[in-house]
Amino acid sequence: MIEEKSVQNNVKNERRVTYFTLFSTTGTLVCCALPIIFVTLGLGASVAAFTNEFPFFISLTRDYKEEVFIFSGAMLAVSGWLMYRPGRVCPTDPELGKKCSSAHKWNKRIYWTSVVIWCVGFFAAFLALPLQIWLDS
Repeated sequence: MIEEKSVQNNVKNERRVTYFTLFSTTGTLVCCALPIIFVTLGLGASVAAFTNEFPFFISLTRDYKEEVFIFSGAMLAVSGWLMYRPGRVCPTDPELGKKCSSAHKWNKRIYWTSVVIWCVGFFAAFLALPLQIWLDS
């Protein structure tokens, strides 16, 4: 019984961290990458309308872009460590083992989706413009 509660708490905590990581990396995409991608695709009017409705995104992008990416990158590191840490095992009880394996499989999917989102955001926010300037010169 104690092992069952401990496993359920670990699964819940791991799931919470994974969802929080997905939320924070999606935030980097929304604040920093999507506007650049939309302008690149010729959707500048959409960006103008969006920033007109939500002007705080401009200050968030301009003033806190590095902090947002550092925080979300740290969350990715913590989430990755929780999932791939040494000694992480599922219980031997068949029912608990099945729940643990299923949760771990979904956590890995969400984690790697978050990593891809973060990488797209990082590329768009920090590398796309310098790369374009370098290629144009």
